[in-house]
Amino acid sequence: MNHPVDFHEGEVILVDKPLKITSFGAVNRIKRVFVQRTKKKRYKIGHAGTLDPLASGLLIMCSGKKTKTISSFQNLPKEYTATIRLGATTPSYDLETEIDQTFDISSLTEEKIKECAQSFVGEQEQLPPIFSAKKIQGKRAYDLARAGEEVNVTPNKIIIHEMEVLSVNLPDVKVRIACSKGTYIRSIAYDFGVKLNNGGHLTELRRTKIGSYDVENAHTIEQVQQWIFDSEFTPIS
Repeated sequence: MNHPVDFHEGEVILVDKPLKITSFGAVNRIKRVFVQRTKKKRYKIGHAGTLDPLASGLLIMCSGKKTKTISSFQNLPKEYTATIRLGATTPSYDLETEIDQTFDISSLTEEKIKECAQSFVGEQEQLPPIFSAKKIQGKRAYDLARAGEEVNVTPNKIIIHEMEVLSVNLPDVKVRIACSKGTYIRSIAYDFGVKLNNGGHLTELRRTKIGSYDVENAHTIEQVQQWIFDSEFTPIS
């Protein structure tokens, strides 16, 4: 952000989304500043791929005329670091819901865990979590699941390009995953436990890359807000 905001043509903004805020909430916090700065009732801005509230990391936002390019970012491959906790499952496959089943992890070894990780590499069909934003007959799956209704999700075709085990400190396994769009890391955590004849759920998730865009070049929401405030806006006559 070493240049003034181009309010008219728009910007591609790399944001490091913090935990416990939705992607929609992050966009709204920045949108409010655009509205204040331009003194317009509306200002176009959107993001190019949702991150759950319990996930942090790279969120690409597009403003103004650049919102037309959002789909080009959505199709890019993604990279994440994640912590999978073995020995237990949850209905949401992460920490949103309570543990519903526990398993003995005494027979698990680092060798087995690394072999299991390699078995995920390649093209495959993945079943999304029932607690997901996937639409089923016009309704979000997580809304149906939270209401206690039956949720029937269909599998997605995905590609896992790489799955590297970064550390093993049982019951926690930290991994780096490079994957295609539409991949649910929570489902990988659950399926990882299943392949080990055990249980697994996600406890930490951070998106580090979208295509060639890296979270190391991203900015906090507060930094983006200040950048917008510091930039001069000239109305078009």
